[in-house]
Amino acid sequence: MKGNKLLNRILGIDYIIAGISLAALIVVTFIGVIFRYYLNNPLIWEEEIQLALITWAIYFGAAAAFRKGSHIAIDMIVDMFPKKLQRVMDVLIFAVTTFVLFFLLKNGIALVSQFIRTNRTTNILHIPSSYIYMAIPVGCVLMMISNAVYFVRGLLGMEQEGDDEK
Repeated sequence: MKGNKLLNRILGIDYIIAGISLAALIVVTFIGVIFRYYLNNPLIWEEEIQLALITWAIYFGAAAAFRKGSHIAIDMIVDMFPKKLQRVMDVLIFAVTTFVLFFLLKNGIALVSQFIRTNRTTNILHIPSSYIYMAIPVGCVLMMISNAVYFVRGLLGMEQEGDDEK
């Protein structure tokens, strides 16, 4: 049981990173509005920070959503099929999702590698672009793991993390 608790804490890092990124994004945006419209002194670095925060919030939030099965799904048509065909559709959907995530992972790694090779940084704060876009491959790996766990638990008929909210 201790190993399972430790695994859940490790996998829960996506909630923490997504939550912190989203909260920081809101704060930075709010401060930017105050500076721009009330103090007539816009923050020139605001957009760079917002880009980084939204990238991390999106990819880590998506990983958390995969783990809970919270992504939008229109399964009305699939639910009309017999149970055996529904299982086949589940496998097909899992395979397509995994392929798309692998494609994003591969291209995310290539993007980060290019930024590292070229030493690309943001224009104002000179934050290495690889730090910002590292969220893509890391988030894709977490999404693939979470999607696989959710898929296997569904096949085995186990209770899912998000089942209590449905």
